[in-house]
Amino acid sequence: MTTATAHVGDTLIATTDDPIVVEGNVYFPEHDIVDGVLLANNAKSLCFWKGVASYYDVAAGGVTLPSAAFTYHHPSPLARRIKGRIAFWNGVDVSATGTRT
Repeated sequence: MTTATAHVGDTLIATTDDPIVVEGNVYFPEHDIVDGVLLANNAKSLCFWKGVASYYDVAAGGVTLPSAAFTYHHPSPLARRIKGRIAFWNGVDVSATGTRT
């Protein structure tokens, strides 16, 4: 079985049986993330093949991690399988087993 979890400290913020890994990042379906954890911000970046990334601050476990989650709302056709998914970094601990790439 393919599973992935994301934690901030001891606080579970996401768990899924349907992760996708792209460039070492585990992408979680939006509906598998705990409500209220993601706080939209105005940060953006550009990936030459995935498109424009939008960022979220992550609030959990009594801390707020700036821009610790990202998504591609309108990914390029090459990255279409990550549409509707969120990846974490910058202080969020992600664990995955048996993920598909």
